Amino acid sequence: MQALSYPLTISLHALAAVIWVGGMFFAYMALRPVAAQLLEPPIRLELWSQTLAKFFPWVWLAVIALPASGYWIIFAVYGGFAGVGWSIHLMHTLGIIMILLFLHVYFAPFKRLRRAVDEENFQEGARNLAIIRKMVGINLLLGLLTVVVAVGLHRLAV
Repeated sequence: MQALSYPLTISLHALAAVIWVGGMFFAYMALRPVAAQLLEPPIRLELWSQTLAKFFPWVWLAVIALPASGYWIIFAVYGGFAGVGWSIHLMHTLGIIMILLFLHVYFAPFKRLRRAVDEENFQEGARNLAIIRKMVGINLLLGLLTVVVAVGLHRLAV
């Protein structure tokens, strides 16, 4: 069973990252421009409110799975942070920043967006959706950078 621990853990880690970063990429690069072009603000705000409500439980799973699997790998495979290279430290830092940004989005502008949509306060909803859009854009860039570090630059650090 020990021989399966690392492959299962790194697979869980990669799947969690793919779901989170891939979801942000789809939302930002495909859904956002089409929704802005085709939908009136009240419908667009409802679309985003409901879409994010469906996506965020998956992000919560990623926010739990990524640190849990990452720390397991760092301590069980490398013996702790002293045994890893700069690329792991960079991925760790980027991951913490991404999680903090998500927590802010979830507990602040997303909650306000949901309330504004429920109250049909479309101006407030649009203001909070704009904040979410900017923060998702930042998190998407950080996520893509993390993938580059994990797949390409990590090999240089070994």
